[in-house]
Amino acid sequence: MVNVISMKWGTKYGPEFVNKLHSMVSRHLRRPHRFVCFTDDAAGLAPGIEVKPLPAMDLPPGKERGWRKLSTFSAPLADLTGPTLFLDIDVVITGDLDPFFEYPGEFCIIHDWQKPWRITGNSSVYRFNANAHPDILDYFLKNMERVKGEVRHEQAYLTREIHKQGKLTYWPKEWCVSFKYGCMPKFPLNYLLTPKLPPGAKVVVFHGLPNPDDAVVGKGRGILRHVRPTPWINDYWH
Repeated sequence: MVNVISMKWGTKYGPEFVNKLHSMVSRHLRRPHRFVCFTDDAAGLAPGIEVKPLPAMDLPPGKERGWRKLSTFSAPLADLTGPTLFLDIDVVITGDLDPFFEYPGEFCIIHDWQKPWRITGNSSVYRFNANAHPDILDYFLKNMERVKGEVRHEQAYLTREIHKQGKLTYWPKEWCVSFKYGCMPKFPLNYLLTPKLPPGAKVVVFHGLPNPDDAVVGKGRGILRHVRPTPWINDYWH
C-alpha cells in the first residue's frame, strides 16, 4: 500500500481539480494505494477520496508561495505511513505512475526546468516516506522570517535542506514536463502552433499560468504566454 496525497486550501481551485486528479491517479496507478486530500473545505469532493484536515500550520498573512505544502512533513501526518507521492491538484497525468514508486531515492522531486544549474526543485511532484522529515517543517516554523529572507518559496527551501542532508534525487527529466517550457512553442511560434505532449511524459505540470482549463480553450496571458487551444489535455484531464 502506498499513498498519493494532495492539498486544497482557499478558493483558487474548486473541487473539480481534486476530483479529476483522483480519477487520473485511479487510471494510471496499478498498485494498491490511498488517495488523500488535505483540505479546509471538502464540499464537492468525489466519493473514494479520503479527506483529512490540513495539518496545523500557523502562517502569517502575506503571499503564500506554497509554504503550506511544508506541512506534509508533519509527524505524524494523519495516519499515513510508508511511501507517499505528493501531487499538485492542477497537474495532468499522461502516463504510468507506478515508476514514481519504483525509482530509487529517499526523497525524489522534479529538477527545475528554467534554471537547471541550480539545485532548486519543483514541488508539484515529490516522493518521500510519511513522517520521515519533521525537521524540515520544524526548522521553518522556528525560523520563518529568516527562511523567507533567504529563499523565494517553499520548494527552494525544501530542496536546499534535503540537499544538505545528501538525500536529494531528481526524477528523470522526461517524466515531469512543464506545460510552459516543455509543451508550448516559444514566441512567436506559440501564436501558430498547438502545444505538443513530449514523448515519455508522465505528468504535465501547470505552474503559474495558464492552468489546464485555460490551456484547453486557448486562454493565455500576454505575448509570451499566448496559447493556442490545446484539446489533447482533455484526453487525460477528466
